[in-house]
Amino acid sequence: MTYSLGALADTIARDGFSFVEAPEMCLLLGESELEGWAEFAASWNDLGVDAYMADGGRYRRRRFACYRATSAGFVRKPHQPHYQSRDYNPLNGGIERWFEPVTEVIGRHPVMAAILGTSYELFDRMTPAEHRPLAWHVELHQFRIEARSGEAGRPTPEGLHRDGVDWVLVLMVRRENIKSGETTIYDLARRPLGSFTLTRPLDAAFVDDSRVYHGVTPVEPLDGAAPAYRDVLVVTYRRE
Repeated sequence: MTYSLGALADTIARDGFSFVEAPEMCLLLGESELEGWAEFAASWNDLGVDAYMADGGRYRRRRFACYRATSAGFVRKPHQPHYQSRDYNPLNGGIERWFEPVTEVIGRHPVMAAILGTSYELFDRMTPAEHRPLAWHVELHQFRIEARSGEAGRPTPEGLHRDGVDWVLVLMVRRENIKSGETTIYDLARRPLGSFTLTRPLDAAFVDDSRVYHGVTPVEPLDGAAPAYRDVLVVTYRRE
């Protein structure tokens, strides 16, 4: 297993992505920094419904925030809409989407600070010097995908896609009473490169968005009478 950012960077450079299992991710982030994990994860119980789903679905909840990241640290930007062109998101792209903001408590939480600091160190070092920006535009997305009896939840309703950024981190927060949710990775010719399922808290996927497509299969409840959902944090980096 890989336990260093250097080895992780080598894997991403070789394959265009890496699946990092929870024990490994814990070591990368730092065990002491994760002591407040329960409070951090509980914030996913307070997300607003995504009202912009062009498929009419009401199965996605989310909060959103933007930061400016430099070697000096992270500065939160004024709240703003999330925008993707239809080239990258043919389902929901082409419009400004205003989501409820990530709360200030979670935005500056020690767990979030560890996630942002580790991802910055990795992605900044992986970017060739001639393309490395003075500052990165970083977006945080808290997602909850809900599944109900007879109604699957779709983590990536736009299908196999790229996000239109430089780098992507997807971090599992919690799976409750669901099955499936397999992540698939394809090259730019849409040939399969690999697949895996984020199942445990802190399981993670790192993606070079310029080199690969990714998608996640729908999730269904194991017990249709009980709450069923998939909570993840998505962090994206784009050169300013």
